[in-house]
Amino acid sequence: MSSKIQFRRKVIVAVLLCVAVGGAIVRHYATPGTTTRDIATLLMVLWVPIIGNVIAWLIGKRPRRAPRSPAAAPPGFDTAGAFAPHARVELVFRKPALPSQDVPIAPGEYRCALVLDKEGFSARWIVPPGESLERGKPAVLDIEYLSPALAQPRLPQGTAFRVLVGDSFVADGRVL
Repeated sequence: MSSKIQFRRKVIVAVLLCVAVGGAIVRHYATPGTTTRDIATLLMVLWVPIIGNVIAWLIGKRPRRAPRSPAAAPPGFDTAGAFAPHARVELVFRKPALPSQDVPIAPGEYRCALVLDKEGFSARWIVPPGESLERGKPAVLDIEYLSPALAQPRLPQGTAFRVLVGDSFVADGRVL
């Protein structure tokens, strides 16, 4: 099925290129300012949409890298096991831009990046079942670092940081 589509695309490209070349020849011999010259100019422009197809075809012919094996994937909390706190922090969650989103943080596990200047450290915290965190009020939580050997020296007691979730800063914090 795909070979039939590829054949049709090749035929369309060839036809449009021939029409464009024919338009260029007619335009060359037509008198300036005539309708014939204007139509020939339009025929020449018909090749422009083909450029995207040609570029896509060239990209498709380019050799591709082998996909990364799952063993080469960066480590994550999924392989870390149970929650093991490395630091106690105080977080103040920022109020959202929309009042309808100003709801307490529900129980569960949350993953984030603790941002200090231009460095970020992957971390997670847990809101225990039956509890919730109010936005705008300080909350004391235990944090687990993905790489404690890297994070702990850069985040000593008293260090202020921001909490990044996705592409938004959701809280400000301080190591206790």
